[in-house]
Amino acid sequence: MAPAPASPDSAVKQRIVIENCAIATVDADDTEYASGHLVVADNVIESLGAGKAPEGLANVVRRIDATGHLVTPGLINTHHHFYQWITRGLATDHNLFNWLVALYPTWARIDAEMLTAATHGSLGMMVKGGVTTASDHHYVFPQGSGDLVGAELAAVADIGARITLARGSMDRSEKDGGLPPDFAVETTEGALIGTEEAIEAHHDASFGSMVHIAAAPCSPFSISTELLREGAALARRKGVRMHTHGSETVEEEKFCHELFGMGPTDYFESTGWLGEDVWMAHCVHMNDSDIAAFARTKTGVAHCPSSNARLAAGIARVPDMLAAGVPVGLGVDGTASNESGELHTELRNALLINRLGAHREAALNARKALRLGTYGGAQVLGRTGEIGSLEPGKLADLVLWKLDGLGHSSIADPVTALVFGPAAPVTLSLVDGKPVVEDNHLTNIDEDAIARSTRAEAQRLARIAAEG
Repeated sequence: MAPAPASPDSAVKQRIVIENCAIATVDADDTEYASGHLVVADNVIESLGAGKAPEGLANVVRRIDATGHLVTPGLINTHHHFYQWITRGLATDHNLFNWLVALYPTWARIDAEMLTAATHGSLGMMVKGGVTTASDHHYVFPQGSGDLVGAELAAVADIGARITLARGSMDRSEKDGGLPPDFAVETTEGALIGTEEAIEAHHDASFGSMVHIAAAPCSPFSISTELLREGAALARRKGVRMHTHGSETVEEEKFCHELFGMGPTDYFESTGWLGEDVWMAHCVHMNDSDIAAFARTKTGVAHCPSSNARLAAGIARVPDMLAAGVPVGLGVDGTASNESGELHTELRNALLINRLGAHREAALNARKALRLGTYGGAQVLGRTGEIGSLEPGKLADLVLWKLDGLGHSSIADPVTALVFGPAAPVTLSLVDGKPVVEDNHLTNIDEDAIARSTRAEAQRLARIAAEG
């Protein structure tokens, strides 16, 4: 999708001018400016470059002296489970399968009010930390729980971020050899109908859209082969992207061999689940053949280093994936397996954890990590023509990071300071040209109110789960 042209001067309603800042564009040439400017015209980037902004700009409603700051594209989270915000801190010493078995009975009691609070908490935390676009994989739809897709999207709108809501599903329960309890899954037909209804009601493919819907059966150990195949056919008929979990653990590898007679990647390919319209979360246990298949088909990966470590899943071969040409973005994953819940941690941990692997210090550097969290995420979500880099004509989704304070002021290189240093305060974050964070606080919703509601809903869910 090509970027929309910048607005002609006579049509611009308002401009925001940011000056005297370092800029990391994350464009194709990794262009950077030690001291530069950026001009936003309504909801798009009009211009950027070295030095001061052009003189005589009309309709300037805000001019920011950003001395001591770095401007980057907004961070893009490519995998999450918002509902898990209200089940943080549980099953902290479990591997993936045991963790799922421990928590599925609780998750299966979620309702629309709980999901509203959890979305406010999950997305609010990420947006405070520089995320401007997030993907949420929601796959728990208990009977009688209300309009969960509508509740989540309304809560996202309260925050003001862009969203790719991956409408998930599960139809393989314990009685069929899966992991979820029987009462936690949908029928195959019900899952497909629910996915199609979400697409028809909410997916907006236009330039600058705030809402995309993806088809997203959950994982090989909670879905039938029929749901995978039919879900792929549905997604391609509707022209939306496809998302699932893949190759997360050695237990999953064993499960696929026992049930299907092949590994996860071969199984996914046999069901139509490799392609440039597909991205998968985790992809930790990938051999050379798997990586080659992903590269050949341009299947994307959501790399979730903190969650992979929390659940002892392993170290994904991200440097090898990138070298092969696999699109890779970063994901927080659900906050029941990554309690910090913000993407800056993933910039840092992607770099550090991958240096523990075979490539050691050559695995990733600060700029490659930033690219994973910005342009890589746009690749994975199919939105490189709109977001992921700072270029004229692209959407004004950007973050102004304060780097002259105690935590960063002695690191000369701003990108190194951002990635290697502590979480940087966000002075300003724009989504579609509108502020969603000012001076490290959310602008559209009360953070203390979020804290109160998430605490109350977490306690209510725990009581309901305890009552069985």
